[in-house]
Amino acid sequence: GGQANGRALAYLAHEYLGGVFGTVYDVSTIAILWFAGASAMAGLLNLMPRYLPRYGMAPHWARAVRPMVIVFTLVAFLVTWIFDADVDAQGGAYATGVLVLISSAAIAVTIAARKAGQRNWTVAFGVISVVFLYTTVVNVIERPDGVKIGACFIAGIILVSLLSRLARAFELRVTSVTLDAMAERFVRDIASRRIRFIANEPDSRDIGEYREKIKQIRADNDVPTTEDFVFVEVTVLDASEFETGLTVRGEVLHGRYRVLTLESAS
Repeated sequence: GGQANGRALAYLAHEYLGGVFGTVYDVSTIAILWFAGASAMAGLLNLMPRYLPRYGMAPHWARAVRPMVIVFTLVAFLVTWIFDADVDAQGGAYATGVLVLISSAAIAVTIAARKAGQRNWTVAFGVISVVFLYTTVVNVIERPDGVKIGACFIAGIILVSLLSRLARAFELRVTSVTLDAMAERFVRDIASRRIRFIANEPDSRDIGEYREKIKQIRADNDVPTTEDFVFVEVTVLDASEFETGLTVRGEVLHGRYRVLTLESAS
């Protein structure tokens, strides 16, 4: 509760080793904290752009480093302001974050050991996980600040994600279309006639598949037998990838069926 609160070693350094040594100690500890913050920032900058786009959650600016640095720095200032720059007030929230991280890691290692069939390690890591989970729960009950901050971030992420999904529902998902030589030849050939595309989900891709598909289309839509068709086969790779360019490849299967194949997000 006195001047040494939260800085016992620094207080002793100034008190017994002089102001010069104490100041050097203060500067070195601040530098260590700066590097720790920079390390955490670097980790976040590497993780966010790598994983969020897979789930369709990352806007364009998330791939740029500078805007992300600004966002994380503003969040740090916001948390510091909310806690009035009080080390004691932030201690509970920090402890909660660290304990949740360690508990998650312990549980992950326990699961990995179980999958590897290492019974003794599974029991040992399971006990460690229980200890950390108990400590986390006790800390949260005594100082719920960390859970409150986490809940605010979760609510903010959900809100931003909902708004992002809503906005992206009206976006154009295909940015460009590139045809190879064969595909361009198909399109040029049918451009002067009635264009008949058949969407086909590729299965065995044998001659019977295409013959039955044409037969079904003609029967269902009363299409004359004189009409010719071009099959379009789309393979969906990653549905969360919102903007992609299409590369269309043309091929002739079984000497008679023209097929346009492409990979897309939708």
